Amino acid sequence: MGTPQFAADVLNYLAKNGYNIVAVFTQPDKKIGRKQEVSFSPVKELALKRNIKIFQPDSLKKGEAVKNIREISPDLIVVAAYGKILPKEFLEIPRFGCLNIHASLLPKFRGASPIQNAILGGEKETGVTLMLMNEKVDAGEILAREKIKIENGDTAETLTKKLSRLGATVLAENLPGWISGKIKPEKQDEKLATFCRPVRREEGLVDWKKTAQEIYDKWRAFQPWPGLYTAARLKNGIKRLKLLEISIDPAAESGEKPGKVIEYSQKTAVQAGRGIVFLKVVQLEGKNAAGIDDFRRGYPDFTMA
Repeated sequence: MGTPQFAADVLNYLAKNGYNIVAVFTQPDKKIGRKQEVSFSPVKELALKRNIKIFQPDSLKKGEAVKNIREISPDLIVVAAYGKILPKEFLEIPRFGCLNIHASLLPKFRGASPIQNAILGGEKETGVTLMLMNEKVDAGEILAREKIKIENGDTAETLTKKLSRLGATVLAENLPGWISGKIKPEKQDEKLATFCRPVRREEGLVDWKKTAQEIYDKWRAFQPWPGLYTAARLKNGIKRLKLLEISIDPAAESGEKPGKVIEYSQKTAVQAGRGIVFLKVVQLEGKNAAGIDDFRRGYPDFTMA
Protein backbone atom coordinates (compact mmCIF):
# COMPACT_ATOMS: atom_id res chain seq x y z
CA MET A 1 0.00 0.00 0.00
CA GLY A 2 1.70 3.16 -1.20
CA THR A 3 1.66 5.99 -3.72
CA PRO A 4 4.84 8.01 -4.53
CA GLN A 5 8.27 6.92 -5.74
CA PHE A 6 9.34 6.25 -2.16
CA ALA A 7 6.73 3.48 -2.04
CA ALA A 8 7.46 2.26 -5.56
CA ASP A 9 11.09 1.58 -4.61
CA VAL A 10 9.92 -0.57 -1.72
CA LEU A 11 7.44 -2.43 -3.94
CA ASN A 12 10.16 -3.03 -6.51
CA TYR A 13 12.40 -4.58 -3.85
CA LEU A 14 9.65 -6.92 -2.65
CA ALA A 15 8.82 -8.03 -6.18
CA LYS A 16 12.46 -8.59 -7.15
CA ASN A 17 13.16 -10.64 -4.03
CA GLY A 18 10.48 -13.24 -4.58
CA TYR A 19 7.72 -12.01 -2.29
CA ASN A 20 4.29 -12.84 -3.64
CA ILE A 21 2.61 -9.45 -4.11
CA VAL A 22 -1.08 -10.35 -4.31
CA ALA A 23 -2.30 -6.76 -4.75
CA VAL A 24 -1.40 -3.09 -4.59
CA PHE A 25 -3.47 -0.32 -3.02
CA THR A 26 -2.60 3.19 -4.21
CA GLN A 27 -4.25 6.60 -4.38
CA PRO A 28 -6.79 7.32 -7.16
CA ASP A 29 -5.47 8.75 -10.42
CA LYS A 30 -5.12 12.53 -10.61
CA LYS A 31 -5.59 15.05 -13.39
CA ILE A 32 -2.65 17.41 -13.68
CA GLY A 33 -1.56 20.43 -15.70
CA ARG A 34 -3.55 22.76 -17.91
CA LYS A 35 -4.70 19.90 -20.11
CA GLN A 36 -5.90 17.94 -17.07
CA GLU A 37 -4.21 14.78 -18.27
CA VAL A 38 -4.64 11.69 -16.10
CA SER A 39 -1.52 10.84 -14.09
CA PHE A 40 -0.81 7.44 -12.49
CA SER A 41 1.09 7.16 -9.22
CA PRO A 42 4.61 5.61 -9.41
CA VAL A 43 3.25 2.60 -7.51
CA LYS A 44 0.48 2.06 -10.05
CA GLU A 45 2.89 2.36 -12.97
CA LEU A 46 5.17 -0.28 -11.46
CA ALA A 47 2.24 -2.55 -10.61
CA LEU A 48 1.01 -2.34 -14.22
CA LYS A 49 4.46 -3.33 -15.52
CA ARG A 50 4.53 -6.31 -13.16
CA ASN A 51 0.89 -7.31 -13.75
CA ILE A 52 -0.03 -6.88 -10.09
CA LYS A 53 -3.69 -6.42 -9.19
CA ILE A 54 -4.44 -2.76 -8.39
CA PHE A 55 -7.02 -1.16 -6.09
CA GLN A 56 -7.53 2.62 -5.89
CA PRO A 57 -10.34 3.25 -3.38
CA ASP A 58 -11.35 6.79 -2.51
CA SER A 59 -11.80 5.64 1.08
CA LEU A 60 -10.73 2.59 3.08
CA LYS A 61 -13.71 2.98 5.39
CA LYS A 62 -16.24 2.02 2.73
CA GLY A 63 -17.46 -1.56 2.57
CA GLU A 64 -16.00 -2.26 -0.87
CA ALA A 65 -12.40 -1.66 0.22
CA VAL A 66 -12.78 -3.82 3.31
CA LYS A 67 -14.43 -6.53 1.23
CA ASN A 68 -11.53 -6.47 -1.25
CA ILE A 69 -8.85 -6.84 1.42
CA ARG A 70 -10.74 -9.67 3.09
CA GLU A 71 -11.04 -11.52 -0.21
CA ILE A 72 -7.31 -11.11 -0.82
CA SER A 73 -6.57 -12.21 2.77
CA PRO A 74 -2.86 -11.24 2.74
CA ASP A 75 -0.35 -12.66 5.21
CA LEU A 76 1.30 -9.25 5.49
CA ILE A 77 0.58 -5.66 4.47
CA VAL A 78 3.51 -3.32 3.84
CA VAL A 79 2.64 0.37 3.88
CA ALA A 80 4.92 3.12 2.54
CA ALA A 81 3.66 6.69 2.05
CA TYR A 82 0.16 5.53 1.10
CA GLY A 83 -1.59 8.72 2.17
CA LYS A 84 -4.54 7.07 3.93
CA ILE A 85 -5.05 5.85 7.49
CA LEU A 86 -5.76 2.13 7.72
CA PRO A 87 -8.96 1.33 9.66
CA LYS A 88 -9.08 -1.38 12.31
CA GLU A 89 -10.62 -3.88 9.85
CA PHE A 90 -7.49 -3.71 7.70
CA LEU A 91 -5.09 -4.00 10.63
CA GLU A 92 -6.71 -7.17 11.93
CA ILE A 93 -6.63 -9.20 8.69
CA PRO A 94 -2.96 -10.13 7.99
CA ARG A 95 -1.49 -12.68 10.43
CA PHE A 96 1.88 -10.94 10.35
CA GLY A 97 0.26 -7.55 10.77
CA CYS A 98 0.69 -4.28 8.86
CA LEU A 99 4.22 -2.91 8.68
CA ASN A 100 4.85 0.74 7.89
CA ILE A 101 8.09 2.16 6.51
CA HIS A 102 8.14 5.74 7.75
CA ALA A 103 10.68 8.30 6.54
CA SER A 104 11.80 9.62 9.93
CA LEU A 105 13.35 8.42 13.15
CA LEU A 106 10.14 7.89 15.06
CA PRO A 107 8.70 9.14 17.32
CA LYS A 108 10.05 12.34 15.72
CA PHE A 109 8.17 13.73 12.72
CA ARG A 110 5.08 11.57 12.73
CA GLY A 111 2.66 12.46 9.94
CA ALA A 112 2.57 13.28 6.26
CA SER A 113 5.71 15.37 5.57
CA PRO A 114 8.64 14.04 7.63
CA ILE A 115 11.27 14.59 4.94
CA GLN A 116 10.30 18.20 4.30
CA ASN A 117 10.11 18.96 8.01
CA ALA A 118 13.50 17.43 8.74
CA ILE A 119 15.06 19.83 6.20
CA LEU A 120 12.97 22.81 7.36
CA GLY A 121 14.02 22.12 10.93
CA GLY A 122 17.70 22.20 10.05
CA GLU A 123 18.18 18.58 11.11
CA LYS A 124 21.61 17.07 10.49
CA GLU A 125 20.30 13.50 10.28
CA THR A 126 17.10 11.61 9.66
CA GLY A 127 16.30 8.02 8.71
CA VAL A 128 13.60 5.39 8.34
CA THR A 129 11.60 3.45 10.87
CA LEU A 130 10.00 0.06 10.32
CA MET A 131 7.04 -0.26 12.65
CA LEU A 132 4.03 -2.41 13.41
CA MET A 133 0.96 -0.31 12.69
CA ASN A 134 -1.90 0.42 15.08
CA GLU A 135 -4.92 2.70 14.83
CA LYS A 136 -2.94 5.85 15.69
CA VAL A 137 -0.87 7.72 13.12
CA ASP A 138 2.76 6.50 13.15
CA ALA A 139 2.47 5.47 16.81
CA GLY A 140 3.00 1.72 16.47
CA GLU A 141 5.74 -0.38 18.01
CA ILE A 142 9.17 -0.15 16.37
CA LEU A 143 10.85 -3.12 14.70
CA ALA A 144 13.92 -1.29 13.38
CA ARG A 145 15.38 2.17 12.73
CA GLU A 146 18.28 3.27 10.55
CA LYS A 147 19.90 6.71 10.43
CA ILE A 148 21.21 8.70 7.47
CA LYS A 149 23.07 12.03 7.30
CA ILE A 150 21.34 15.03 5.71
CA GLU A 151 23.88 16.68 3.42
CA ASN A 152 23.94 20.47 2.97
CA GLY A 153 22.90 20.14 -0.67
CA ASP A 154 20.09 17.65 -0.07
CA THR A 155 16.61 18.61 -1.24
CA ALA A 156 13.40 16.77 -0.43
CA GLU A 157 13.78 15.08 -3.81
CA THR A 158 17.33 13.80 -3.29
CA LEU A 159 16.69 12.87 0.33
CA THR A 160 13.54 10.96 -0.64
CA LYS A 161 15.58 8.86 -3.06
CA LYS A 162 18.15 8.07 -0.37
CA LEU A 163 15.47 7.20 2.19
CA SER A 164 13.51 5.02 -0.23
CA ARG A 165 16.62 2.92 -0.85
CA LEU A 166 17.32 2.83 2.87
CA GLY A 167 13.70 1.86 3.57
CA ALA A 168 13.89 -1.06 1.18
CA THR A 169 17.15 -2.17 2.80
CA VAL A 170 15.74 -1.96 6.33
CA LEU A 171 12.71 -3.96 5.21
CA ALA A 172 14.96 -6.54 3.53
CA GLU A 173 17.09 -6.97 6.64
CA ASN A 174 14.24 -7.23 9.12
CA LEU A 175 11.26 -8.82 7.34
CA PRO A 176 12.56 -12.41 7.64
CA GLY A 177 13.26 -11.90 11.35
CA TRP A 178 9.78 -10.47 11.91
CA ILE A 179 8.07 -13.34 10.11
CA SER A 180 10.13 -15.93 12.03
CA GLY A 181 9.35 -14.28 15.37
CA LYS A 182 12.96 -13.33 16.17
CA ILE A 183 12.28 -9.56 16.26
CA LYS A 184 10.46 -8.17 19.28
CA PRO A 185 8.85 -4.76 18.71
CA GLU A 186 9.53 -1.87 21.11
CA LYS A 187 7.08 0.83 22.18
CA GLN A 188 7.67 4.44 21.17
CA ASP A 189 8.36 7.09 23.78
CA GLU A 190 5.29 9.30 23.53
CA LYS A 191 7.07 12.14 25.33
CA LEU A 192 9.41 12.53 22.34
CA ALA A 193 6.69 12.50 19.68
CA THR A 194 6.43 15.39 17.22
CA PHE A 195 3.95 15.76 14.36
CA CYS A 196 3.93 17.24 10.84
CA ARG A 197 0.92 17.92 8.64
CA PRO A 198 0.79 17.76 4.82
CA VAL A 199 2.60 20.54 2.98
CA ARG A 200 0.27 23.06 1.33
CA ARG A 201 0.97 24.82 -1.98
CA GLU A 202 0.79 28.29 -0.43
CA GLU A 203 3.61 27.45 1.97
CA GLY A 204 6.04 27.94 -0.92
CA LEU A 205 5.68 31.73 -0.63
CA VAL A 206 8.93 33.39 0.50
CA ASP A 207 8.99 35.57 3.60
CA TRP A 208 12.00 37.81 2.95
CA LYS A 209 12.15 38.76 6.63
CA LYS A 210 13.40 35.24 7.34
CA THR A 211 17.13 34.57 7.31
CA ALA A 212 18.82 33.52 4.09
CA GLN A 213 19.51 30.12 5.65
CA GLU A 214 15.83 29.64 6.52
CA ILE A 215 14.81 30.62 2.98
CA TYR A 216 17.37 28.23 1.48
CA ASP A 217 16.22 25.39 3.75
CA LYS A 218 12.66 26.07 2.63
CA TRP A 219 13.76 25.95 -1.02
CA ARG A 220 15.47 22.61 -0.34
CA ALA A 221 12.48 21.22 1.53
CA PHE A 222 10.01 22.17 -1.19
CA GLN A 223 11.83 20.64 -4.16
CA PRO A 224 10.20 19.53 -6.37
CA TRP A 225 6.81 20.50 -4.84
CA PRO A 226 5.38 22.99 -4.11
CA GLY A 227 8.54 24.88 -4.96
CA LEU A 228 9.54 28.33 -3.76
CA TYR A 229 7.95 31.48 -5.16
CA THR A 230 7.62 35.18 -4.52
CA ALA A 231 5.45 38.05 -5.75
CA ALA A 232 7.29 40.22 -8.29
CA ARG A 233 6.16 43.72 -9.21
CA LEU A 234 6.52 44.38 -12.95
CA LYS A 235 5.36 47.20 -15.20
CA ASN A 236 2.25 45.20 -16.10
CA GLY A 237 1.37 44.31 -12.52
CA ILE A 238 2.25 41.82 -9.80
CA LYS A 239 3.11 38.30 -10.96
CA ARG A 240 4.12 35.06 -9.30
CA LEU A 241 7.83 34.38 -9.75
CA LYS A 242 9.11 30.86 -9.08
CA LEU A 243 12.63 30.62 -7.70
CA LEU A 244 13.87 27.46 -9.39
CA GLU A 245 17.53 27.79 -8.41
CA ILE A 246 19.02 29.92 -5.66
CA SER A 247 22.13 30.12 -3.50
CA ILE A 248 22.92 32.10 -0.37
CA ASP A 249 25.55 33.92 1.61
CA PRO A 250 24.16 33.67 5.13
CA ALA A 251 26.59 36.25 6.57
CA ALA A 252 26.51 38.92 3.84
CA GLU A 253 24.68 42.21 4.38
CA SER A 254 23.80 45.02 1.96
CA GLY A 255 22.25 47.45 4.40
CA GLU A 256 18.97 47.30 2.47
CA LYS A 257 15.59 46.23 3.83
CA PRO A 258 14.46 42.57 3.51
CA GLY A 259 12.98 41.88 0.07
CA LYS A 260 15.06 44.52 -1.73
CA VAL A 261 16.42 43.34 -5.11
CA ILE A 262 20.10 44.28 -5.23
CA GLU A 263 23.38 43.77 -7.06
CA TYR A 264 25.82 41.98 -4.77
CA SER A 265 29.22 40.74 -5.90
CA GLN A 266 28.05 41.47 -9.46
CA LYS A 267 25.13 39.08 -9.03
CA THR A 268 21.37 39.61 -8.78
CA ALA A 269 20.33 39.00 -5.20
CA VAL A 270 17.68 39.77 -2.60
CA GLN A 271 18.34 41.00 0.92
CA ALA A 272 16.89 38.63 3.51
CA GLY A 273 16.26 39.30 7.18
CA ARG A 274 19.84 38.22 7.67
CA GLY A 275 22.10 37.26 4.80
CA ILE A 276 21.75 37.45 1.02
CA VAL A 277 19.80 35.21 -1.39
CA PHE A 278 21.21 34.95 -4.93
CA LEU A 279 18.71 34.36 -7.74
CA LYS A 280 19.99 31.94 -10.41
CA VAL A 281 17.04 30.49 -12.36
CA VAL A 282 13.49 31.88 -12.17
CA GLN A 283 10.17 31.36 -13.92
CA LEU A 284 7.51 34.00 -14.30
CA GLU A 285 3.94 32.66 -14.31
CA GLY A 286 2.90 31.75 -17.84
CA LYS A 287 6.51 31.88 -19.08
CA ASN A 288 9.40 29.46 -19.50
CA ALA A 289 12.21 29.15 -16.98
CA ALA A 290 15.07 31.60 -17.50
CA GLY A 291 18.47 32.37 -16.07
CA ILE A 292 18.34 35.51 -13.95
CA ASP A 293 20.47 37.50 -16.42
CA ASP A 294 18.07 36.72 -19.27
CA PHE A 295 15.10 37.50 -17.03
CA ARG A 296 16.53 40.90 -16.08
CA ARG A 297 17.07 41.82 -19.71
CA GLY A 298 13.31 41.50 -20.15
CA TYR A 299 12.38 42.94 -16.76
CA PRO A 300 15.28 45.20 -15.68
CA ASP A 301 13.31 47.10 -13.06
CA PHE A 302 11.45 44.28 -11.31
CA THR A 303 11.04 44.44 -7.53
CA MET A 304 9.57 42.21 -4.87
CA ALA A 305 5.97 43.08 -4.07
